[in-house]
Amino acid sequence: MSLSRGCCPVMVPFEEVLFQVRKALQVSPILLHELLGELHEANVFSTQFYQSLYKDSEIGEQSLCEAFCNDGEDLARRLSLPIWQNWDISQGILDLALSKEEDLVPSDAESQDIVPDPMSELLPENIISKYLESLESIEDDFDPSILYNFSGDIDTTSTPTPENATFPDEVPKKIPKVVAKTPRRKRNKKATKYPESPSNGKTATITPESSFHLSSNPFQHVLHIPFSPSLLPSSGGSPLQIIQTIGPYTPPLFGTVVPPGSTYVIVSPQCVSPGTQIIPLSPAIGTVAPPELIGSVPVGSSSDSAWQGSPTVDTLSPTKDLQKNYDSTSPKTETKIRPEAPECVKDYIHHLKSFMRDVCCSMRGGMGMESHYVDTHLVQRKLLIKSGKNANKCLEKELVVLSNSERKKAKLDRSQLFPNSDSKPKQSVALLGKAGAGKTTFIQRLCLDWASGSLPQFQFVFLLNCKILDFTQSNYSLKGLLFDLSMSPRCEDSDSVFKRILSCPDEVLIIFDSFDHIKDFEGLLQSPAKSHTNTKYTIKQLFSGLFQKEILSGCKLLIATRPKDVLNQVLRKMDSLLELCGFSPEEIELYTSKHFGDASLQESALEQIKKDRYIFSLCSNPLLCWTTCFLLEHQESCNELPSTLTDLYQRATSKHLQLASLENSTLCKNRKQLDIPQLCKMAWEGFKNHDTHVNPASCTELLDCALKSGILTSYKTSEGQENHFSDLFTQNLLSAVHLVQSKQVNEKMVVANSVVHQKKRKVQGESQDVLQRFIMGLIFQKAPDGVSILDSSVNIKAKRKAVETHLESMKPNDLVPARLLELFHCVYETSSTKFAKLLLKNLPDNLSFYGTQLCQSDVYVICHLLQYASTLKRTFSINLQDTCIPISGLKELVGLKCIKEFWAHTADTIGLWEDLHQSNDELNLKSAIEKFTLHPFKATEGYHIESLPVLVQIHREKKLPMSEFVSALDEGVPALRHLQRLEFELGVQNGPELLPKLVEVLPSLQSLQHLDLEKNQIGDSGAEKLAGVLHFLECLKLLNLSQNLIGDAGVEKLAKALASVPSLQSLSLYGNAIADIGAEHLALVLPDMNFLQDLDVKFNKFTDIGATKLSAALKNCTGMKSLEMWNDCIPYGVFEHLRLQDPRIRSL
Repeated sequence: MSLSRGCCPVMVPFEEVLFQVRKALQVSPILLHELLGELHEANVFSTQFYQSLYKDSEIGEQSLCEAFCNDGEDLARRLSLPIWQNWDISQGILDLALSKEEDLVPSDAESQDIVPDPMSELLPENIISKYLESLESIEDDFDPSILYNFSGDIDTTSTPTPENATFPDEVPKKIPKVVAKTPRRKRNKKATKYPESPSNGKTATITPESSFHLSSNPFQHVLHIPFSPSLLPSSGGSPLQIIQTIGPYTPPLFGTVVPPGSTYVIVSPQCVSPGTQIIPLSPAIGTVAPPELIGSVPVGSSSDSAWQGSPTVDTLSPTKDLQKNYDSTSPKTETKIRPEAPECVKDYIHHLKSFMRDVCCSMRGGMGMESHYVDTHLVQRKLLIKSGKNANKCLEKELVVLSNSERKKAKLDRSQLFPNSDSKPKQSVALLGKAGAGKTTFIQRLCLDWASGSLPQFQFVFLLNCKILDFTQSNYSLKGLLFDLSMSPRCEDSDSVFKRILSCPDEVLIIFDSFDHIKDFEGLLQSPAKSHTNTKYTIKQLFSGLFQKEILSGCKLLIATRPKDVLNQVLRKMDSLLELCGFSPEEIELYTSKHFGDASLQESALEQIKKDRYIFSLCSNPLLCWTTCFLLEHQESCNELPSTLTDLYQRATSKHLQLASLENSTLCKNRKQLDIPQLCKMAWEGFKNHDTHVNPASCTELLDCALKSGILTSYKTSEGQENHFSDLFTQNLLSAVHLVQSKQVNEKMVVANSVVHQKKRKVQGESQDVLQRFIMGLIFQKAPDGVSILDSSVNIKAKRKAVETHLESMKPNDLVPARLLELFHCVYETSSTKFAKLLLKNLPDNLSFYGTQLCQSDVYVICHLLQYASTLKRTFSINLQDTCIPISGLKELVGLKCIKEFWAHTADTIGLWEDLHQSNDELNLKSAIEKFTLHPFKATEGYHIESLPVLVQIHREKKLPMSEFVSALDEGVPALRHLQRLEFELGVQNGPELLPKLVEVLPSLQSLQHLDLEKNQIGDSGAEKLAGVLHFLECLKLLNLSQNLIGDAGVEKLAKALASVPSLQSLSLYGNAIADIGAEHLALVLPDMNFLQDLDVKFNKFTDIGATKLSAALKNCTGMKSLEMWNDCIPYGVFEHLRLQDPRIRSL
């Protein structure tokens, strides 16, 4: 069947084309340039696309290779799309380019046994070319029989021919020309396949190891060729030698074909002038040693070294060879011996630690780090790299949201951040956390640990605050970054300290706090700094150089950022992603007790916080917990705690300003005289620019009062002091005040920033979410007297009406789960029953928060609004899979009467059942078991399928794992009995490994109708396992086994089992490796599959023989509607003939 140009055949997956392009990008620069030119001439690349590949640099053969080294994955994907779309044209061009590359690359055996001559690089190219050209003139100077008249059984070592050796009678009439090819180190090649080509009418063969013979003699001839003095190297020495070998350098592997041609080797002169060798202080890669430690070490003869170091030729068995490779790659622990640091370096380290202790000893509000810090856990996060045009646009889609049980398993302590005994230390670590999670406090605690001697693996720790770094200037060096821009004391002898840093980079930790303040992430990893001394770099270039190990290779990097605000082009290349957990209920109590020194105040504060469930859920955020404690500390005991986030921060900000006015009455006699609208305007300008910096030209009295109140924080920089908003919540509250009460802001602007919108638009992640909540709260809430920071004289009715109209027109059905959650929060902030009922009225029956991480406050808001569903007589099914919902929150949601079904992670659900059983809450346990559903089940991560066998065990034994008989499980688990659709999408890496767990579960899924196992590469062994349980699936209607590398053996097992599935209506074996034998097995069982309607066996490997047998079997299947079986192995004429005989046979 012909394929139209521009349309890729369905049988070629994009991943395979991408793999071929990656291999093609590793060819030599010359071949890569020729390859792109051929693709352009074949109209695979348009002229505009081809020219764009070179537009950023001079057109040359090296430019694209450099681009591949800088960001090879992006370049490979960019080239793969047009190649994939024109695969019928591109395939031959790519294969030809790769075959040329294989001709230039020696085998692994050759590259291992030939010791490269370092002096070969000293030979001028014109000398080598003249040597090779002169070989043709030498052909008449020696007898061809010397090279070809050898015979007999010769050992594989290079030994002269014995005098009594016999030679064949025939001598070749023509000697092949010497083809000069410069061997290049091969990348990611396991073996080189030699082409089968006869020599003198005979083919080189290899006999078993016991009688190893070669048809050609490996005797080497050394030809001393007289050249003119002008061709000799200027340094003199012995003449160059041309060595001709017959046979391979090393014994070929058994079962391979030996190339019969001759090989010429040029040996450089042995006379080498002495050179110098740099001895680094540290074994770390990229270490630069100080000049005074560089010694002059004489280098011996290259040829002698090569001869003495060349390995003995030995034919190893595969087992021995494997053991040899394993031993060579096994990690070895080396003890690093470094010279003692100079006194000036020791003094600086001492001053640096003392400085860190002074700077990092206090937390916000003046509390001491040692006395008030609460240690929180870290969670190891996983990053799912997705392909496609939108893969780099949203990090939140790339982070795998773990279940609650998986998060518990992935917890780490602060001491495990940089383990000292790790055999593979993490070079780069990203610390993730939402606003207020305590990332800066955690880093300060880490620096304090180092200053106290708890991190002995680091000599130097440098802390950089990205808030105060200037990313526009290009006059920085690595030395200036570390000594001038970091939080460090003045260094008297910076040259000596910097020299020490360069000599031991693996003992250096560089921390970038507030990394999300880098505004422009496009091209962040491009143009990295490559020099330690250059002073014309930007901070982005220096970071890129550190991150890509171009400078100070071996140092450790730690960046702290928010998960939503950073593009994944940096984070997906991090060695480790760690998320900072919030406070647990026990940690909330611990922090509150530390905050209040008086025992009576501690008890009263804890009682108030626990009494208000919403405030208690907010306190899982450390910053909001501190804000709550601050408010409790300064408000009257009779006042109730706020009920919304807007109310909480409005009261706290008002109290901050009031206290600042009382402390400095000369500057701020009363709060009303402060220019709060000006402060709010500065906050809004900073929000728009994604900046926390405050203009220093503002009113001095206003800045002083804001600094004293804690709304602003001052940072010391090289150019003086900079003022920044203390936290995201404070800045966003003031920005919301500006939008609500400023006359310069119209209703359209307020609506655009207040409510979630259906259409996609560029947002600022978490910052935008918090702003929306504050605007909704300020517009619709009525704050108590003396608390509101809004000007009561400003009329906001028009803005309130505009927002209300937009809320009424919202369609929650069109929102993705993350935006639906934000809509819940916005409605909750209004404190309006009217809007709550309006939201519930428009909600779909199936609520989905799939893939959206839910914290305690999110769960409270959802439960609070769903309580109004009873008045509307509405019930919902809710999807909570991959939400990381805690057991307490799951218990609260499942207990709602309006929830008729819920779907959560299996392990978390079992944990909920055990919690209810231990608390003797049998009524809610029975309800939770009945409400749990698995339909439809879609496994995309390993933990989705790993806990299913436990659920099946509960179903069979009718009891929980840690208990005896449970009455609520009299009929087993209804979710297993009612599951009808299962999609197994674990892919190539995890699919074959976890298939046995799925096979273990399938017999219990008696209602299963749809089983999809596409693209898991289960192979014949997996097909055999599946065939053993198919007879249990009596209700199965659709079975999809496409693209699973199933061959004839697997189809034979499947065919026998398929006849035992009477209800099967659709079977897909598309894109496997089924040949004629497998097609025959299918043809035999087709008449017995009475209900089968559609069979798809396209893009397999059977020929017209298998197609004819399937066509013949189709005549006996009157109930079948379609048979799709086109592939390249079936002649087009045969296929058309079969299709004319039976119109049910289809191509695509």
